[in-house]
Amino acid sequence: MASLDFEPLTYGELSPERRPTLAQALVPVLGVVVFLGIGSGYLELAPHGPLLWSIVLTGLVGYYWIGLSWDDLYDGIADSLLMGLQAVLILFVIYALIATWVSAGTIPGLMYYGLSILTPEVFLPATAILAAAVAFSIGSSWTTAGTLGVAFVGIGSGLGIPEPMTAGAILSGAYAGDKQSPLSDTTNLAAAVTNTDLYDHIRAMRTGTALALGISLVLYALLGLRAGGAIPAGQVAEIQGALAGTYDLSPLVFLPLVVTFGLALYGSPALPSLVAGVFAGVFTTILVQGVGFTAAWDVFLNGTAPETGTKLVNDLLAAGGVSGSAWTISVVVAALSLGGLLEGMGVLAVLAHYLARGVRSATGLVVSTGASAILVNLFSAQQYMAIVVPGMTLRNLYDEYDLESRNLSRAVEAAGTPTGALIPWHAGAVYMASVFGVATLEYAPYYFFGFLSPLVLFVTTLLGWNTTRQESPQSETPVSADD
Repeated sequence: MASLDFEPLTYGELSPERRPTLAQALVPVLGVVVFLGIGSGYLELAPHGPLLWSIVLTGLVGYYWIGLSWDDLYDGIADSLLMGLQAVLILFVIYALIATWVSAGTIPGLMYYGLSILTPEVFLPATAILAAAVAFSIGSSWTTAGTLGVAFVGIGSGLGIPEPMTAGAILSGAYAGDKQSPLSDTTNLAAAVTNTDLYDHIRAMRTGTALALGISLVLYALLGLRAGGAIPAGQVAEIQGALAGTYDLSPLVFLPLVVTFGLALYGSPALPSLVAGVFAGVFTTILVQGVGFTAAWDVFLNGTAPETGTKLVNDLLAAGGVSGSAWTISVVVAALSLGGLLEGMGVLAVLAHYLARGVRSATGLVVSTGASAILVNLFSAQQYMAIVVPGMTLRNLYDEYDLESRNLSRAVEAAGTPTGALIPWHAGAVYMASVFGVATLEYAPYYFFGFLSPLVLFVTTLLGWNTTRQESPQSETPVSADD
């Protein structure tokens, strides 16, 4: 994707007398923790209600205690929704794309041929590697998960691999490839807000990304060895028979895949590429599967529920279309609204500021930056804010400690980009859980890269690796853990 251009509402735009105190900042934050913990955890409610409670509490604190006007609060929400608009639009399109690709035979075709090639022992590491390659090539973890990822969940189920494991492997590869891609929006954003050359930023992340992905692949290989022989007798043949009996699986069914990834590789942004994929899916449904024009576009809106004669296949291929996106998009809109309030009120900047006050060394600064990114991810529910807030709030401290800006860009992306998919109410996690049909807390234990990326950042920083001083353009002088 191309880089994002926007002017985020920052702490500095609020006058000193309207900046929240630490106590004022902590009340809505604690409210979010309590509401989401009790509502989504103890009461087992959908996140919509607890998010609304959190929005109301945060708004009341901003209006009555901090003294902000309704316009101030509304602008914070509007700015956040504008920043997250691309994600919302992609959600609409992805739901339509999955449904049209099922009806076109694209996803059934990937499942059919994938079951012929892959084995349980190699499936998980192979899935992570392929997802990393695709995400690197097109610069989008979301597009990778919503297209190839859906098919791989089906292939894994046919091979006896639990869906949460497959989802974790897809996410590990997709986010690792995304972080190293010069086409990625978050990679460009992290470089932009920290005033870092894009390729310097990518090189700074290379070692940590390779370590985190390498360890993940080893773990997936071990899981794969345990999965060997887990396929019930005749299951693969039964699934392939159901697919071949329901769809025409000629090579033409892969036309939507060629169109979508061809445009992405050419440099087209994710949203237009996905929309083109929807049209290609409808066209292929009509041309290859012999479905009428009206019925093909009805799939776009209302989804598809194929009757293949095999319940497992029916469940895997059921897709809701555009109308099925309402639950997911409403959660994302609520989460973005809450994050916008917390950012517009200055709450997130205050938390980052007080965290930075505890910094006593260059090492502590980089670790605190990563922690800030995770913290902002937790409360803003969007990865863009997790990059922007610590990136802009802490960058002057990097000059004070004579650290190159790529240390900052590496820290905000290594900790901010991949961890969002681990937070159930985060826009990224809601999207991934919806696409895979697997709850966040179910796939989280197998999404190794999400844990390892920030962990590798913290460990390498504490050991003094990959942290460089501002000396010369060629300088790679390491910073010791005691500095």
